[in-house]
Amino acid sequence: MAGTVDEYLAGLPDDVRARVGEVRRIVHEVVPDAGETISYAMPTFTLDGLPLLHVAAWKQHIGLYPLPPLDAELAAEVEPYRGAKDAMRLLHVEPLPGALLARVVQAMVDQRG
Repeated sequence: MAGTVDEYLAGLPDDVRARVGEVRRIVHEVVPDAGETISYAMPTFTLDGLPLLHVAAWKQHIGLYPLPPLDAELAAEVEPYRGAKDAMRLLHVEPLPGALLARVVQAMVDQRG
């Protein structure tokens, strides 16, 4: 089991590693002081020492957990990516929605207050 985010990434196929790396880059772009750890066996980005976002690479997609309540406009844009009520599924066969992901991460930070 990976003990660090870098170890987690090292265990992924090249194409998936690049996609998760892009998610990582976007999170740090929105939250420059985000921490990183492994929690529940997946990369977890933290803010002020508390979990903000979990990211997991699956065979067909990248999962992002948990999504906070979103305003109506953002919720409508996220809807096609919903895997479950509080998760986003970013399919490997589709381009990453980078701008949308950045807005979701910002919403997570904003709700933290």
